[in-house]
Formats: sequence, C-alpha cells, structure tokens
Amino acid sequence: MDMDWVRGEKLGHGSFAMVNLAVPRSQSSSQTPPLMAVKSCGVSYSSSLMNEKLILDDLKDCPQIISCFGGSFSFENGERLYNLMLEYAPGGTLADKMKNSDNQRLPESEVVGYTKALLRGLLYIHKFGYVHCDLKLQNILLCPNGGVKIADFGLSKRAGKGSSPGCEFRGTPMYMSPETVTGGEQGAPADVWALGCVVAEMLTGNPVWRCSNLAEVLMKIGVGEEVPEIPGRLSEEGKDFLGKCFVKDPSKRWTAEMLLDHPFVSDNQYFDDLAAPLKDRQEYKMTVSPSPRCPFDFPDWESPTTCSITSFPTPEYSPRPALYFSNLTSMQSPSSPSDRMRELMSHQSPCWSVSDDWITIR
Repeated sequence: MDMDWVRGEKLGHGSFAMVNLAVPRSQSSSQTPPLMAVKSCGVSYSSSLMNEKLILDDLKDCPQIISCFGGSFSFENGERLYNLMLEYAPGGTLADKMKNSDNQRLPESEVVGYTKALLRGLLYIHKFGYVHCDLKLQNILLCPNGGVKIADFGLSKRAGKGSSPGCEFRGTPMYMSPETVTGGEQGAPADVWALGCVVAEMLTGNPVWRCSNLAEVLMKIGVGEEVPEIPGRLSEEGKDFLGKCFVKDPSKRWTAEMLLDHPFVSDNQYFDDLAAPLKDRQEYKMTVSPSPRCPFDFPDWESPTTCSITSFPTPEYSPRPALYFSNLTSMQSPSSPSDRMRELMSHQSPCWSVSDDWITIR
C-alpha cells in the first residue's frame, strides 16, 4: 500500500522503537484507516520490525490479531528510519485497563471473554506455524468494539526454526515457561503457559510469581515442580482451565485448540460478536473521532516531515536474536539446566523490572 502520511503525537516508546499516531494525507483507499499507529526505529534496529511485518502479513485475516498496513523507510531529522504502519487501538493495552480498574483486577465474566478471543488468536498463530514468544498484558490491545487483539510480533518466530534448543530464548521472564528457562524451548506450548499467566493476572491484579528479583523468578519457574498459584476466588471451571495451562511438561500441556473447547470459555457467548471484524471503515472512523474537532485540527500536532510508504524488497525470513524485555541477548547453551540457570541469573541486562517497559504519554 502506497500512501502519504503525517506523523502525529507520541504514544510511547520502548528500548529501540517509538510509537506515534499517524494520519494519511488523503483517503486514497477504502482499506486505509483514518487513524493509524506507526512504530518506528533506526534502520540498524529494523530487523525486528521487518520480521513483525512479514508475520503480520501472513496473519492478516485473523480479527484477534492487530492489522498491518505496510512498511517503509523515511528520512527524518537527519536519521533514516524504518516505519511499520499498524492498526490503532484507542483503548490502550490490557495492562492500562488493569491499572484503571477497581482493585486492579477484572471480573471473571470479562476475563472469560478476553481469554476466548486470545485463544482464537493463538490458535491462528500456531496453525500458521508461528510462536508469539512474548504474550503479556502489555501486548494485548483493546479495540473500540470492546474486543482484544494480540500485538507486538517483533520477537515472534517460526516454530522449530532458529537456533538449536538451549541457545536462546525470547520474551519477558515473568511469563516464560519452564521449558524455555531450562532448555530454551519455545514452541506453541510456551504461548499457552504465557496465556495462563495473563489470565491469572487479569483475575488477581498481580503477577503470577511474587518474587523480588530475577534470580528468584527463574528458580521458581525452572527448578522443582512448583507452578503459579491458581486464584482461590475462581470458578471450578476457571481453576481447571489454568491447571491445563500450568503443566510443567509441554507435551502434556493443553493446546489452544483444546482450550477453546474447555467449559471455562466454550459456554461463554458474550464476546463472540466482538471478535468479528468491523463492518466498514466509517464505523471505525466515528468510534475513533466522533467530533470533527480532532487533534489534527491543531497545527502543532503535525510533524514537519511528510512520509510516504513505499514497497521494499522482502528480506529472507530470519528470526531476530533472543530478547529479555525487548533487549536481545544470544547465549551459548550451558552443559546442564543448573548451569543454564546460573548463566541467566548472572547475565547483565538493561532492565529486569517486571513492570511495563513502555511509557505511555497522554
């Protein structure tokens, strides 16, 4: 898709990329939304965003996955950038919603709806042969119609591709599965474990592991038979559902397809209609900007640079190196799980905080 667009206000930033609002200068296509989010980074870090575009292009028909409208290079303020044009989710993230909710937790009925939508998204991802690798509250976006969408595929990879088991892992330690911590295995079962962590966190308002430092988190995940505590104030179906997610042996953990038939979500119809795509872009436009006096009316909203999305050569697929909190680190496989644990705990990383590594700017 070719379009001219204007960079708007900053929404947030991570360790290597920034996210801004963006608006096309002209509505050249019915497929072009009136408002987008553009994720940008310097070209030296662009492999992650290019990887994300390739995956989102494959997953474009799933309503539970954020849409991608193209990618381009631009030259702004003396720097060459790579830009990824994404669907804008005005509701923010599930992490934002949790912070603003009563007691910072959600009612079980609402959690059930979100869980069903996430399972549909994961099933689609896994059937296409991908693993998300970083499912967490901060990477789940809320849409205008009340549904949720999985976002941030920068760490995602083809299942079974990349480095040999034990050489790397990707994602956020608090959501990592036992096989990832001890052996570097990250297949579809690792996403299911992370889903269980997300569901438990929505229900309680707290991370599944209450640890003071990274070493303690990794020890709890990778050593022994301990699994995350299942909330006591939860239906029997919910407890059983989480029990199927928190199975230490990945070969015995339930799949996303199996979990969609679990009574915890299979009997719930509340969010089914919200999972469907919007009927037309006009409805979306009215939801995002009900008033003609939107931020674009103010001259200081626009950046001085007009960018144009153009096509670019599709690079050969190559998973980016492994990341902790979006900071990649490649490691040689230790000789044993205990050696691996020691290496992980002694590794110096820019940030081991389990909190959201995105700064939201209102």
